[in-house]
Amino acid sequence: MEDLFKVIILGIVEGLTEFLPVSSTGHMILAGNLLGYEGGSADTFKIVVQLGAVLAVFVLYFRRYMDILKDMVRLKLNVPNKLNVIHMILAMLPALIVYLLFKDLIKNVLFGPGPVLISLVAGGILMIAAELAKRRVTSENTDDITYKQALGIGIFQCLALWPGFSRSGSTISGGMLLGTSRKAAADFTFIISVPVMFGATVLDLYDSRDLLTKDDLVLFLIGGAASFIVAMLAVVTFLNLIKRLRLTWFALYRFVVAGLFYWLVMS
Repeated sequence: MEDLFKVIILGIVEGLTEFLPVSSTGHMILAGNLLGYEGGSADTFKIVVQLGAVLAVFVLYFRRYMDILKDMVRLKLNVPNKLNVIHMILAMLPALIVYLLFKDLIKNVLFGPGPVLISLVAGGILMIAAELAKRRVTSENTDDITYKQALGIGIFQCLALWPGFSRSGSTISGGMLLGTSRKAAADFTFIISVPVMFGATVLDLYDSRDLLTKDDLVLFLIGGAASFIVAMLAVVTFLNLIKRLRLTWFALYRFVVAGLFYWLVMS
């Protein structure tokens, strides 16, 4: 019963934070520390629970994915003035290359509490810089995004390989610096998140296959369901807020989380 309570709480935390620019990694470490749910199956759970959040975004953007898929089937790969599969490939490729080249370095060096604390602060600084930068918005929605902007956002996404930086925080900030509106950057971030996160989660699950047991399956499914429901609500709410709420507020929240992280996890 105690573990059931813990996985529901962690599922809610994952669903709330995975797609907000606040660092789900930092929050999951904090929540796991406070709940005493760490090591072994807990580490595997933190991987599995992401699938619930991924599924939520897939459902919310289902029509958009179907449009892209239809164009692919019809071999319309380079559709002008419309988001297409080339945009997605360009946005996903840089992080994939960096991950494959530096996978061991990332896992051995950047997954400690110290690097996560630094990335919480660094990500907040990037978000403030994106808001303060003088820029001309050239892409109001995702269909306006150019291949150059898609590639640039993909390069910014490499920062998310540093745990605690926040994938949505880095890509939304990058999109804004490259001339997209907040809303266009957020939509594009969520659309490219499904293949990226699904692939990364499956790979992590495969690496952790020896830790999986039948006894954990029910708990993992409950946590994933909680993550799915909360993530749907969080994404819809965030998309409504991002039109009028500056990233600076999320950056300030990150600084508070960094302070809590230092006090509870590192001190």
